[in-house]
Order: sequence, then C-alpha cells, then structure tokens
Amino acid sequence: MNPVFSDKTKDLAPSAIREIFKSLTDPEMISFAAGNPSPQSFPVEKMSLISQDIFQNDYVNAFQYSVTEGYTPLRELVKKRLASKFGINYPDDELIITTGGQQGIDLTAKVLCNEHDVVITEDPSFIGALNAFRAYNTRLVGVENEKDGINVEKLEKAIIENPYCKLIYLIPTFQNPSGTTMSLEKRKRVIELANKYDKVILEDNPYGELRFEGEDIPTLKSLDTEDRVIYCSSFSKVLSAGMRMGFICGNKDIIQKVVVVKQVNDVHTNIFFQILAARFIERYGLDEHIAFIRQLYRNKAHLMLDELEKTFDGEIDFTHPQGGLFLWGTMKSGMDSSEFFRKAISEKVAVVDGKTFMPTPGECHSFRLNYSTPSDEQIVEGVRRLYRAYHK
Repeated sequence: MNPVFSDKTKDLAPSAIREIFKSLTDPEMISFAAGNPSPQSFPVEKMSLISQDIFQNDYVNAFQYSVTEGYTPLRELVKKRLASKFGINYPDDELIITTGGQQGIDLTAKVLCNEHDVVITEDPSFIGALNAFRAYNTRLVGVENEKDGINVEKLEKAIIENPYCKLIYLIPTFQNPSGTTMSLEKRKRVIELANKYDKVILEDNPYGELRFEGEDIPTLKSLDTEDRVIYCSSFSKVLSAGMRMGFICGNKDIIQKVVVVKQVNDVHTNIFFQILAARFIERYGLDEHIAFIRQLYRNKAHLMLDELEKTFDGEIDFTHPQGGLFLWGTMKSGMDSSEFFRKAISEKVAVVDGKTFMPTPGECHSFRLNYSTPSDEQIVEGVRRLYRAYHK
C-alpha cells in the first residue's frame, strides 16, 4: 500500500525533540535535551491522598463524560489565580481547559487560521507551536528574538509586509528555547502594534510561574485593552506534565468556537485529572509548591551556568534566564549547530539543535540546554562532555 497523505500533513516531520528521546535509552547518555519538569517537582504524596478520596467518594464524576469547557470548580480556580497573580480579568473573556498547552495552541490555530495565512513568531520559537501552525498550511514568518524579547521594529515591518498575517505567536516570559524575557517596554509596544494593525496575539506562558530571580513583568494579556490577546498556559510545569492539562483564556467568541472544535477533537480533557488538580489547589494551594520548584530550578540553573562559563571561558555565549527551564548557547566559532549536535551525541550528551526552533530553514550556530531534568552530578559531567564535543 502507498498511502497518499493530505496536503496538511505530507510535509510534517516528527518533533526532533521527541526523536531525541529515542536515543536516550542508552543509560550512559546525559540529556540536556528534554523540556521535562524535574521529577522532584511532582507532589506525589499529596496527589495520592486526593486520588484515594476521589476513587472512594467521587468516582462517578471522575469516570463519566463531562462538559467540554472543563470541570467548573477548576475553571473558577484558574480564573481567580489569573486575576490575582497575573492581572488577567477582562470582562468579556472566557476560559476553557485543554489537553495540555499544546492543544490550546493547536485549537487556536484551527479556529483562526486559513491555509496560506501568515503566522508571525519569534525566531527561534517553540517547535510544538511551529508544527501546529504548519499542520494548517500557514506560512511562518520569524522575527529576531533579542535578549530583551522580540525586535519590535522588525515585528512591525513583518506585519506591514504580510497583510495576510492572522496571528502573532509569542512566548514573552522565559522563552522556549532561549530562556529570554521580553521587557515591559517591548510588551507595551507589541500591544500597540497589535491594536494599530488589528492583529490577534497568542501569548504562550507555561513558564510564567517559575521566576526564580528578578521582578515579575506584566503579561501581554494584562496589558490588553482591546481583548485581542489569547492567553495560553499549562499545569505541566507546576503539577505534572503527564496529566496533560492546560487552558486558554480569551475573547468569549473565540473561546466558544474553540469549544466546538475541541468537541470534535477529544470531547473534553481528562476529567479525573481536572478534579485532582482542583482538589489539590483547594486543599493545599499552589504557592508553597511553586516556591519549592523555583528554588530547585534556581539552584540547577546557577550550577549549569557556572559550569558552562567556567568550562567554555567565553567560547560560547549563553543566555542567563531568570526562570523557566532553558538556556541558549551560541557558538562564537560559527560551528554549524547540527554538527555540534552530532558531536555531542558521540560524547553521550544530548542537546537540541537550534535549527529545530527556526520558523524557516537557515544557518544556525546555537543550541538549547535544559537544566530542570538532569541531576546536579549529570549537569557537571554533561558540561565536561559538551566541552569535549566542541573541541572534537
């Protein structure tokens, strides 16, 4: 049989990061490639107690079909947290629970984008989002991401040059893959541009709770006065990635359309885990748990950066994230990122080739590192292996 694939999928390639996972079966491999939360961040004992209570006292709701919008107590808790922690409380907004933040991105693209519409993103950007947009045959236009966020002059130029731009996708806080954070000045300017040119922004903020240094910066959504920002986030980095729970919040007309396409997609997000998350927040809150995660990642990020800077002594420029899971290295020698990736694998240490995160193909001399998953001992040894790979 020779299957004929649809135009929407025939050119899609598997996620390079998911493919890297296949090489990690080697027990000697040290991975700086994953975007996983640390296993130490899972509140296993508390979740176990709540799970037992659900099994004994609320199993009917947990195992039955539910509403597409999501478990009502959880939705109300999320709305309350968005208002108190992020200043997100637009009167005409609605919120839906999604199967991870990834589904939030995918469904937003599905309801807003036609084939050949343009989606503007940071360059580099999150591969999961890029592939979601590609799946709908949109055209990606990347705009340079600087140490303080997207280049706003180039963003305006891209908007003007692409009249069919339907969506601007941004990760302003602890960006994936770079770890950078957009300044308040640039955030205000981005909102001004969206208002001026009548564009919708999809703000992806899965790492916003994980600031371990510096002061919080208002979200794009909290600066939005015209209800044109759709806000996407997730429980993956604060409770569990395997639960596959996220949410999007935005203009009620857009969210209502997302509800319809989600009904076709998966009916509703896993209701057991929605109840579990709601009970966890009601019983324990999130602040204490998140404070523990922040301290954990602060220590790991500092250890990795200290080792990298001591070992490479300026040969590679590294970003200095104030939160999140990632940092970004750019090789001053001009070595091709794919070549470095192969050399690193040969030394049994995995990074992610920077080309993975490019909206359009081109040269790349950068790579992504993750510090949340490896142990401290693996961080130290992994950096030594990276040095050997770079000089191989």
